[in-house]
Amino acid sequence: MTAKSKRTLRSYTDDERREAVELAQDVGPTKASAQLGIPKGTLTCWTFLRRQGEATSETAETSTTQAASIVVGGKKPRVAHSYTPSQKAQILEYAAAHSVTEASERFDVSRFSIYEWRRKVKKAAAGEGDDPTSGPAPQDIETQRDQEILAEWKRHPGLGPSQIRNQLRRKGIKVSVHTIRRVMEDAGYRPPKVKREPHDERFEAVRPNHMWHLDFVQRYINRASTFTLILIDDHSRFVTGHGVDDAERADMVIDTFERAVQRYGRPEWVMHDKGAAFWSWRGISRFNALLTELGIDVIAAEYKEWNGKVEVFNGNLHKEFFDVQRFFDVAEMSRRLSSHLHWYNHSRTHHALGGLLVPADRFYGRTEEVLARSEAGNGRDNLDALELRERCLDLLRVMSRGGKAEVWLLGHKLVELAV
Repeated sequence: MTAKSKRTLRSYTDDERREAVELAQDVGPTKASAQLGIPKGTLTCWTFLRRQGEATSETAETSTTQAASIVVGGKKPRVAHSYTPSQKAQILEYAAAHSVTEASERFDVSRFSIYEWRRKVKKAAAGEGDDPTSGPAPQDIETQRDQEILAEWKRHPGLGPSQIRNQLRRKGIKVSVHTIRRVMEDAGYRPPKVKREPHDERFEAVRPNHMWHLDFVQRYINRASTFTLILIDDHSRFVTGHGVDDAERADMVIDTFERAVQRYGRPEWVMHDKGAAFWSWRGISRFNALLTELGIDVIAAEYKEWNGKVEVFNGNLHKEFFDVQRFFDVAEMSRRLSSHLHWYNHSRTHHALGGLLVPADRFYGRTEEVLARSEAGNGRDNLDALELRERCLDLLRVMSRGGKAEVWLLGHKLVELAV
């Protein structure tokens, strides 16, 4: 038995293809193939393409490639389409009265989709799944979506469309920012005109309690000047402490900082803007003396961008709290501020954390758990709960205060020893 010679790939011009097709029509594809040395399958493909009027100027290298292009070009491409429950019910009724093939041609839907819908209807009748032909109408879904958007905006009127989107995402509701902005604008929302300054330098602490930022927020409450001290963790944006006074006083700063350390632990670094309550131009300030005693390093911000995280928080605090609420006195403002900061730590999503996490998720180290639950489709109720077994509790603490050693257990002071 002789071995067949290996056939090499050839390319043909348009004139050569046209002459070959004419010869194949005159003497037949078999004789034309033998005379011209062109595969019979290639000649057949060229003849078919000419009859269909779909011949192109592209070079045909192999008969297999030409055959594949014929199959793809001969079929009508089907565009993906989603059907409402009422449309599915109409298609199934027509398929039951006539046939699946006729229903597929009439409604331009795949036969396999109709068969799949039939199987789901049978399972739903047996109580084994959802019925694809039952469900709310599109208008009802849009109405419910708009109600969710407006309800979230009403609860927190200081939030913008992108922040509302993140809040709904955490609840398991996915809506685009464009849709939310349109619904809010129809309800009276007017986007603020904000001038954003570009910046390409940023830093972030590598772990909780690595660095805290301190700053004051001034606000008038019924002609009474108030100064609100904010302590925020750099890594998680978690507010570790706050205090309210009528002036920037070192006593309030020291008291607030000590209570924050007792509750959340000691930070490694502290950054402030050299305010009068933090810094002393002559000698060492009382606050710096406390930090030295606790072994905490200090960074004095030379530019406002260094303390940018707390500056951004202060701006959001004005927009989301002070500008949308009215207070009778400073005491009421202080009470509402505590509630607002608790909501900020545990319920308000943060753009810098990916848009889905809240500061408490990062501060308590439950980022992976929250993201996994969110991807699984769980709502907000499951996200806000933190397993007690996974809490990091500081059971025993030994600290020095005023030159005296103190031993604390579960937040209660047991003994005080003179050093």
